[in-house]
Amino acid sequence: MGSSVTEFKCPNCGAPLNFSPEDGEVKCEFCGSTFAVDVLEKLYADAQAEAGNGSDIDWGQETPGSQWAEGEEAALQVFLCPSCGAEIIADDNTIATTCVYCGNPMVLNGRLSGTLKPDFIIPFRKTKDDAVTALKKFYKGKRLLPKVFADANHIDEVKGIYVPFWLFDTDVEGRFVYDATNTSMFSVGDKDITKIDHYRASRKGRMRFDKIPVDGSSKLEDRYMDAIEPFNYDELVPFATAYLPGYLADKYDVDADASMDRVNERLTGSLDIAFASTLHYGEYHLKNKHISILEKNACYALLPVWMLTTRWKDEQYLFAMNGQTGRLVGELPISKGRAVGWFLGITAPLSAIFLALGAWLM
Repeated sequence: MGSSVTEFKCPNCGAPLNFSPEDGEVKCEFCGSTFAVDVLEKLYADAQAEAGNGSDIDWGQETPGSQWAEGEEAALQVFLCPSCGAEIIADDNTIATTCVYCGNPMVLNGRLSGTLKPDFIIPFRKTKDDAVTALKKFYKGKRLLPKVFADANHIDEVKGIYVPFWLFDTDVEGRFVYDATNTSMFSVGDKDITKIDHYRASRKGRMRFDKIPVDGSSKLEDRYMDAIEPFNYDELVPFATAYLPGYLADKYDVDADASMDRVNERLTGSLDIAFASTLHYGEYHLKNKHISILEKNACYALLPVWMLTTRWKDEQYLFAMNGQTGRLVGELPISKGRAVGWFLGITAPLSAIFLALGAWLM
């Protein structure tokens, strides 16, 4: 038996719907009809209620997050595509996907106890065309890049993913102690003297942090998610499933408590920068620190990311672009064959010049 699926189809023509970043609405690519997110959300909620399936998407209103409907908890689940009947296998973190057979976008009604509904979402602002253009520009001029990376079909594999994030608000008090020195030089008679003054510098203060982001997916490297920041949190809107069609989406598999180590790292770094800016010494080194979190609050949000993951020479390469701002990061391999060809292409003409010059001089 396949698990429950919410299928977003155009009320006018029955074609699949996708959220359109350009319009900020859900759009039918077949007949061109557009629908406001809140209108479509109500339409499908009413349809689910009439069909007796309202409990599948009744996520409650608790903050932060609320419980999904109870149900199966297998590591992999089978979902039936409402359009073609194909069985779609997804892991227990997938909440939105696309049928690989007919291309129909689907929101998977996760019957996963212990999973929270997102509080907020930032809808995609950058389209797939924007992502492909940015990636081509990123590749441009990289002569040593393996051909497979610049292949058009490969670039078209860019996928839009809503990545789960925890956003922390907190008040923090910190006390940092530094060893510091000032060095001065002067002369007495014919002697040069170096004087080093040693200090113990202490700084204490309280800071307020809003929306510290920590991605809640163990599948993604934290350094990539950190690198595409910042997001504009003024564009956070209450979560609605109507934003998901046309994109992939995962739920968190790292909870808020397990994310606190990374929060502490970011707090420590920010406090150190703030306190160090008040030090007026030639050199200083942090000796010890103490941080107290006075108050904290976390919310659960889905943030838009365009991604391309590929393997080359048994190594995985990831390219990620902020789906709101367009900031792109990634690492590129070097093709040894192209590197050798490039080297020979430079050295061969130079060798010919030197040989001709040598013959002329003889």
